Amino acid sequence: MANIFSVDLEDWYHANYNRGSESGVARGESIIPRNVMKILDLLDENGSKCTFFVLGQVAEKFKDILRDIAARGHEIASHGFDHKLVYSQTEKEFREDVRRAKGTLEEITRKEIKGYRAPSWSITARSLWALPILLEEGYRYDSSIFPTQNFMYGIKNAPRFAHVHNLAAGNLLEVPPSTVRFCGTNIPFSGGFYFRVCPEFMIKTFSRIVSRSGYPTVFYIHPREIDTRQPRLELTFKNKFIHYAGIKNCLKKLTSIMSAFPMTSIEIFYGKFFREGVL
Repeated sequence: MANIFSVDLEDWYHANYNRGSESGVARGESIIPRNVMKILDLLDENGSKCTFFVLGQVAEKFKDILRDIAARGHEIASHGFDHKLVYSQTEKEFREDVRRAKGTLEEITRKEIKGYRAPSWSITARSLWALPILLEEGYRYDSSIFPTQNFMYGIKNAPRFAHVHNLAAGNLLEVPPSTVRFCGTNIPFSGGFYFRVCPEFMIKTFSRIVSRSGYPTVFYIHPREIDTRQPRLELTFKNKFIHYAGIKNCLKKLTSIMSAFPMTSIEIFYGKFFREGVL
């Protein structure tokens, strides 16, 4: 079974610990070009496809890179426009954000944008109102609900595998990041901090467990997570650990995981549902 690989395409300063971190914009610093090329080359080497959840403001700045991603057969999806936490916005602000992001991406790629992933997985129990808005704005799937809970995101008892939200306006597919069940708790492993700190053998073992359940492992990565030369944010000790732990060996680990497991995009994996009008 193919697994799903995804990239949250944002820059090094797009963190939700403090909004002042976006000062990197003024200095014109970006890690996007060099790291996207590394990821694209790695995907090509393994014959893999990927879903890139692209931030609208990144798309505006790097239109040629976005077109190159699409030209290589990868899916472009939305990561919102301004990397604002969903639950920090009003419903009106959220609608404007996802509408602007979708329009920007479709104008650049000339392709339908089907999917959305919230910054920092911020569709939680207090922001489920966002789901019908996504459907009303033309999105066909969401990948924002993390089936575990921490200080910033997640819904503890959310379904672990892909499922459909039956909303008043229709159906919206949900594609959560992968977890394994242990002692009544969902254990994350497939991306971000969890991917960086988990030993490689554990990630491979957990992925095989997910596959035996009949579902793909949904992997995810941010470009900054393979870049040891990125500028550093001023963070508390806890947030600094979460943000930077394991970066030194992340690219090596990612290379090994990608060579061990076939990867594809959400659009390709669930294409039958989209083509047949189920979603």
